[in-house]
Amino acid sequence: MLISAVPPAEAVETAALAPRPAVTAAYREPDTTVMPLSWSLALVQDSAETQSGEQQGPQDPDAQDDETEIVVEGETGERERDPMGAVNETSYRITQQLDDVFVEPLAYGYRDGLPGPIRDGLGNVVRNLREPANFLNFLLQLKIGKAFETLGRFALNSTFGLAGLIDVAGMPGIGLPYRRNGFANTLGFYGVDTGAYLYLPITGATTVRDLIGSTLDQAVLPVAVGAPFNTFEYAAPYFVISNLEARLEVDEELERIEDTVDPYAARRDTYLARREREIAALRGEEVPEKPRILQEIDGDIEPGDPMLGEEDLEEGDEGSDQADEAVEDATDAPQISAISPRELPPIVPMIAITKPRTR
Repeated sequence: MLISAVPPAEAVETAALAPRPAVTAAYREPDTTVMPLSWSLALVQDSAETQSGEQQGPQDPDAQDDETEIVVEGETGERERDPMGAVNETSYRITQQLDDVFVEPLAYGYRDGLPGPIRDGLGNVVRNLREPANFLNFLLQLKIGKAFETLGRFALNSTFGLAGLIDVAGMPGIGLPYRRNGFANTLGFYGVDTGAYLYLPITGATTVRDLIGSTLDQAVLPVAVGAPFNTFEYAAPYFVISNLEARLEVDEELERIEDTVDPYAARRDTYLARREREIAALRGEEVPEKPRILQEIDGDIEPGDPMLGEEDLEEGDEGSDQADEAVEDATDAPQISAISPRELPPIVPMIAITKPRTR
């Protein structure tokens, strides 16, 4: 081994202070790779379930599949109730136009041109001619007491009331009220389904069941009695008077329907809701809650107000007697369609009115 001499301290210090040669190199940016980021809710759920499974122990694989399934359920009630919605709505618009140009002016002319007592007498005659159908349907519904009250009312008004011009049976001391009934109610009483909702240019708002029932109502007098009830001379004035009276009775309700966002839907929903409540009351069942649209159309609440409960509406629907009175009030009240198909004899068609006069 060769050992050189150790340099002196001065030489070491001089070498440390001497300048070093500059070394330069080009700067190169580090390589970067953009990694695509993908995120899946399913993966997160699986991860969460895995962690949960590790903590809670093994689970049934079938149960795990059920938890991750999303089941969407819904109802197509509107389509089921109104399968011919497009056709019905077109018919509704046509009827409104007919009301604007013809029936509405005629109805108000009838109201303003005839004295009140004459109008009342004509309305009494129309109601009296419905009594045989009312009586028959009360019998079919096994409501014997109301059937014979209706028969007595018809006998009194047809004799002492001058063929129904004067409502003698409804005067104080006698007090036999008018109770509306029909074959449509009887079919519903025995559980026949309503069938599809229909809005016909001649009949107005109805259902398959109600259309069949109203046709039977119209045939009672022409079939059971014959002349003069099967003649045009009877059918024409009956048609005119009953329709004009009905149009005037529902004027305010038609105004409320016209003020809704969708008058056709409001017309349909109120008709179906009323009929459902009437049949439930007739059968002595619990009457369904009055829906918001029906409360608004009946004037119970204003749009935007909270709904009223049955107690607030004073719907005496407990017990069979109260149920009968409820359906009597409901059926005696005019339908929103203004023209009830059961009010006309089969010879003459009927016009349903759906739009009120613009004020």
